[in-house]
Amino acid sequence: MSTPDFDLVLNGEFNTAEKAFNRLYNVVKILRCPQGCPWDKEQTPLSMRRDLIEEVFEAVDAITAEDSFHAKEELGDVMLNATMISYMYEQKGDFSVAEVLNELAEKLIRRHPHVFPESEGSVCATSPVKNGKEVLNQWDRIKENVEGRKTECILDEVPEGFPPLLRAYKLQKKASKKGFDWDNADDVKAKITEELSEVEEARVKVESLLKNQSAHAFEMKSSKETDDAQKALEGEIGDLLFAVVNYARHLGVDPETALNSSNVKFYNRFSYVQKKMEEGNIPMIQENLPKMDEFWNEAKALKK
Repeated sequence: MSTPDFDLVLNGEFNTAEKAFNRLYNVVKILRCPQGCPWDKEQTPLSMRRDLIEEVFEAVDAITAEDSFHAKEELGDVMLNATMISYMYEQKGDFSVAEVLNELAEKLIRRHPHVFPESEGSVCATSPVKNGKEVLNQWDRIKENVEGRKTECILDEVPEGFPPLLRAYKLQKKASKKGFDWDNADDVKAKITEELSEVEEARVKVESLLKNQSAHAFEMKSSKETDDAQKALEGEIGDLLFAVVNYARHLGVDPETALNSSNVKFYNRFSYVQKKMEEGNIPMIQENLPKMDEFWNEAKALKK
């Protein structure tokens, strides 16, 4: 292979999207060439999966924080990972980066016949679309009838590899498209109360069995009943979480984003508590929980 042309990426004007992407593409090619970077050359599409996921989450964080400066950086990292992985397939001869981009453009055209009336998807444009929901319904018809992506069950379209919280949200959205949904958020709220009650019933049963088992340990009783009760409690907790995800969906809240925000908030406030406890030379033990609560409330007041 010839020596890479560094001038392609180091000099010139890159003030259009076309020129800028061509520059990125050539940077990736240089990094993956024999004279390139050892780390980049070692990577494969499989090894890059985690990087891609992490960069997407970091971009989501920047967008959620409405931090345009970091959003620009993190979205660039997402594009880098997508381009790098696509180029790896190009190197193997499976498909080219150009094919990835063209297939995406063709799909967008096909699935927007209300914008591109000459597209293949026009056969599914049975009536003018007036809002986003109608656009998505039309999108699904095109996927099924034009692209031949109809599945035995609509839920099969949700990848099994999704994180559980995200998968629950997507399963509910898919079912909703077939009319299988609660009428309103209040009904879902009532379902949460019902599920919480069932969790408490299961919890009481587990605690009762454990207490009884402890009292009669000398009899070497089988723990199968206890194990079954614990599994039942686990199932009820799952139902409760599923109902909470459903409630969030009905309120127009993305549960993944909401939980991530709470994780960040908890991290910041707990870090503040730990710092203050250490500064006061106060042990972080249960007996000192009132003091920790005091610092926690301070962190809340400071918008931590």
